[in-house]
Amino acid sequence: MKQHTTVASTADTCKTIEIAVVERQHHRSQPLLPPQAIKLSPVPTADDNPYDFEVNYSCADDNEEDFFIPPLNFAMVDNGIFRSGFPDVDNFSFLQTLGLRSIIYLCPEPYPEANMEFLKENDIRLFQFGIKNSKEPFVNIPEEKIREALGVLIDVRNHPVLIHCKRGKHRTGCLVGCLRKLQKWCLTSVFDEYQRFAAAKARVSDQRFMELFDASSFKQQSLPFSCSKR
Repeated sequence: MKQHTTVASTADTCKTIEIAVVERQHHRSQPLLPPQAIKLSPVPTADDNPYDFEVNYSCADDNEEDFFIPPLNFAMVDNGIFRSGFPDVDNFSFLQTLGLRSIIYLCPEPYPEANMEFLKENDIRLFQFGIKNSKEPFVNIPEEKIREALGVLIDVRNHPVLIHCKRGKHRTGCLVGCLRKLQKWCLTSVFDEYQRFAAAKARVSDQRFMELFDASSFKQQSLPFSCSKR
């Protein structure tokens, strides 16, 4: 087989390749076809954007089921205990799947009317412990409120329970960290979990609070959670 190829100069916007089609041996009686020109797309340059295209993210039609959307920073802490950022209307369908009995709310602001209506419709009890959100170096974590919230948290009569503040990072992280100390977690693991949710916003003051928190007053209460079993 003979093949003849010509390439255009770099100034051209495309390349042209001529391919000679050779007659197969068992079809010698047929005439040869003329060379076919294959026109290639222009060679991309550095100015071209290979990702310059549109993606359609439209949701499924109305006949299909709605998607469940968890709140920001949602995670399971232990059996019957969950944590997250502030849930909004889009998260209500997901929260219904948890079968919540209680919510521990760690912000001082009033609970939104739509959220209160959701609690009433689903027979969920609200425990509010208003802790102001302050930035370092003016962070003041009221230990008394953390202890009250921890008492509600470890009472299995309130399970399943969701803990949340605004972003599910600092106030929620402190309460969960105190629970971990009660579950005899080492400080390294307590801090690792806290930092996983707080990320770049991790506060030294929060970690110092968890380190100095004395959980001995709760040791008389039973902890039927998976992480507390040996």
